[in-house]
Amino acid sequence: MAATVAAAPVTPTEADPDRCVSEEEIRGNEADEENNQQTGPVAVANIMQHRPSKLPLSRIKSLMKSDPDVSLASQESVFIIAKATELFVEMIAKDALVYAQQGKRKTLQRKDLDNAIEAIDELAFLEGTLD
Repeated sequence: MAATVAAAPVTPTEADPDRCVSEEEIRGNEADEENNQQTGPVAVANIMQHRPSKLPLSRIKSLMKSDPDVSLASQESVFIIAKATELFVEMIAKDALVYAQQGKRKTLQRKDLDNAIEAIDELAFLEGTLD
């Protein structure tokens, strides 16, 4: 004889990490964000967090098209180049920051970039480019 078990309906709570968000809630949150528009550096920082790329994609595309070997550039390729550039700049800046902090400075200087380029083998192709 099979016993039947009645499952009680489970209602998601705010603490439930697996909770699905409905489209109405998403639209409501977007409306709240639009109504709470800010100006100034805080607003720029908020916008930069939500953008898929921190670099202007139109500028990246025009740079790519300036190469005579490139006739067409898809949006996906432009985005990938922009993201790779962001990651490269972030990596070299963090490495240069180490040298600035060793000099007890908060501002990066050219010598910090030179030291980072000389110290990291992967950046050997940049040696002499800042001269």
